[in-house]
Amino acid sequence: MDVTSIREQFPILNQEVNGHPLVYLDSAATSQKPLPVIESLDAYYRQHNSNVHRGVHTLGTRATDQYEGARDKVKNFINASSTEEVIFTRGTTTALNMVAYGYARHQLKEGDEIVLTEMEHHSNIIPWQQAAKYTGAKLKYIPMEADGTITLEAAQSTVTEKTKIVAVTHVSNVLGTINPIKEIAQIAHGHNAVIVVDGAQSVPHMKVDMQDLDCDFYAFSGHKMCAPTGIGVLYGKKSILEEMEPVEFGGEMIDFVDLYDSTWKDLPWKFEGGTPIIAGAIGLGAAIDFLEDIGLEHIIEHEQQLADYAQDKLSTIEGLTIYGPKKRGGLVTFNVDSVHPHDTATVLDAEGIAVRAGHHCAQPLMKWLDVTATARASFYLYNDESDIDRLVEGLQRAKEYFGDVF
Repeated sequence: MDVTSIREQFPILNQEVNGHPLVYLDSAATSQKPLPVIESLDAYYRQHNSNVHRGVHTLGTRATDQYEGARDKVKNFINASSTEEVIFTRGTTTALNMVAYGYARHQLKEGDEIVLTEMEHHSNIIPWQQAAKYTGAKLKYIPMEADGTITLEAAQSTVTEKTKIVAVTHVSNVLGTINPIKEIAQIAHGHNAVIVVDGAQSVPHMKVDMQDLDCDFYAFSGHKMCAPTGIGVLYGKKSILEEMEPVEFGGEMIDFVDLYDSTWKDLPWKFEGGTPIIAGAIGLGAAIDFLEDIGLEHIIEHEQQLADYAQDKLSTIEGLTIYGPKKRGGLVTFNVDSVHPHDTATVLDAEGIAVRAGHHCAQPLMKWLDVTATARASFYLYNDESDIDRLVEGLQRAKEYFGDVF
């Protein structure tokens, strides 16, 4: 994979921050955007801007074709059975909430179980907490191993005949743990439960196949995969989506409205009330083209090589703790002894190095790790080993600085 030529497609990376060339290591929070995506947004607003589905004029037809064309690209990208199974949302959080409100609240009853893991992002915990409070269902958590992984034996022993929903992340945004989704789906289905997967940290980095994984719901965000902010996807099996209730009403999702009752359109528009995120969907389509031209298989291989390199380099720094398993996705989360991660990130920023510090919207996991916060360096297709070398140099300076202070 030619990282140099790839980087040239990302204009934001060609700048200095605080007098140093920018090293962007925060793609797990949001990725940068390549020229083809930026240009697709510019072309839409300059040449095709119109609402979709509602008009018969030329601009409306163009916009609709591009919007629905993007849905078709998503369908092929994740190997959904049909475009009816691809719902455009604002992002992963919105998609997971749609399932919790539109499906779980109508299906669960007192005594039912929702099974999660302690490594979940808040967006895959709080909606289920609320659904449990509303229905009387019970939350259960699959216990984790010391390295931050879960075993199939632990999943099997946690999921019972009372389990109705298993909600799990594909890749942890803190530990980088890659969970065995296909096998967990088999366990869930063996107990007549549905599986809901948070794919925010997987879809941008690896090929996912809905037919192979056999998930019932799968959610992801565009902004982490080179697309604009404000666009995401909820995949759901058609048979389940047809029975699921909408959570937003009005606008494009209606079929017929009377004074005292209304009916809904067919899938997928049943779940897309109001004016949809047209430009975002078009940008997502452009991002999919960009990623497929490079090849998801090359991206995940490159990132895992960077993660291995980073673990090896960071492990040479005395007093630095790395969290998570050896085999992981493209990120490394760590702490430096006696230095708050916010201070670590501040020193790195002074060197032009962007990392994330905090609880990463995963406070239960921070508690499990027995820390209040961590620093995280996350990698993408535009990073290389020189970025990690800069990170290591910056961390050495942080250690020296705070060693002098204390």
